[in-house]
Amino acid sequence: MITVTGELPPPPPLRQFILKLHGRCNLACDYCYVYAKSDQRWRHRPPLMAPATVRAAADRIAEHVRAHRLPDVSVVLHGGEPLLAGPRRVEQAVRTVRDTVGARVDFSVQTNGTLLNDRFLRLFDELDVLVGVSLDGDQATHDLHRRTPHGGSHDRVLRGLAALTAPRHRHLFGGLLCVVDVTRDPLTVWDALRAFDPPAVDLLLPHATWTTPPAAPPGAHAAWLTAVFDRWFAEPPAVRVRLFEEIVNVLLGGSSALGSVGTTPPGMVVIETDGAIEQCGSLATAYEGAADLGLDVVHHDFDTVLRHPAVVARRRGEAGVPTPCRPCRWATTCGGGHPTHRYRHPSGFDHRSVYCTDLDLLYTHIHKTLQTALAAPTKAPTPR
Repeated sequence: MITVTGELPPPPPLRQFILKLHGRCNLACDYCYVYAKSDQRWRHRPPLMAPATVRAAADRIAEHVRAHRLPDVSVVLHGGEPLLAGPRRVEQAVRTVRDTVGARVDFSVQTNGTLLNDRFLRLFDELDVLVGVSLDGDQATHDLHRRTPHGGSHDRVLRGLAALTAPRHRHLFGGLLCVVDVTRDPLTVWDALRAFDPPAVDLLLPHATWTTPPAAPPGAHAAWLTAVFDRWFAEPPAVRVRLFEEIVNVLLGGSSALGSVGTTPPGMVVIETDGAIEQCGSLATAYEGAADLGLDVVHHDFDTVLRHPAVVARRRGEAGVPTPCRPCRWATTCGGGHPTHRYRHPSGFDHRSVYCTDLDLLYTHIHKTLQTALAAPTKAPTPR
């Protein structure tokens, strides 16, 4: 447990709300932090968020917007698989929040893609909802982990992506999310993702802790990611890769919008199907209830969330860098990596990341690449 000491500045307001519209899934991904890890509380929550819970969440978001005079916020429909809620309930949720919140609400949905069809896409077009799809690369790689009870899901995801990336709906395409598998060739995976010309790609390390460490040896994930980084860095105009972009941002002295990079306080919160307000859902990898705050949208406002000791501990900026990380040259740029990956039973989260070696190698590689690029002479324009 990280101890909070000293006076802290007032916390910045929350800007992103993860609305778990449906708490079940039609896939059984073996790395899923919801169903395949330590926290099994999903079994006791309602599968579908009730309309009254959606209204209570909308009221709390509106209250937060008014209190902090926010011009806009974002809401992500999540799960489970949010499209299991069906078009009618998705539409009700979006319209309820938009009609209640007195500011612009940017909506997106994160889906496994297997249920995407023209009916959903016409609705998302009408409601102005961006669509992110989870895809782990080529068919062999994707189907290793993202499976239905009857086999791989790649073919169904491709059908959904074909509909999403068709000219009629392509403006709704928010990007792809890929979980890294170091046993697969990185450039084969990257080429499979790039084939869809996504506006953005999220590359995620598999969630692990010191108690349940990754199967791959230290350095394997860095080698995989640096291979993709080199290809990405060399191919203008490159698709946005948030992990690489945010590392570049912090190495150049800027801030990061990712909780796994840098020391910028996170600005998001999760609302479960029963209305419980929780921290980042991937904390479920650590132990059951790791994300639990004991708060809900019926009885608590979001300023109460900001004052919760567990939230304060993770919004301390540079002061929240884990103790073992502070002598490191990347302490304030890496920030200790993803909070989940710092956990060790029974001592808590004040540890370096279980991916520390990988992060050190990755940051070093990107730093050297930037130094070389910035030192290279700029070519004079060719006279016309």
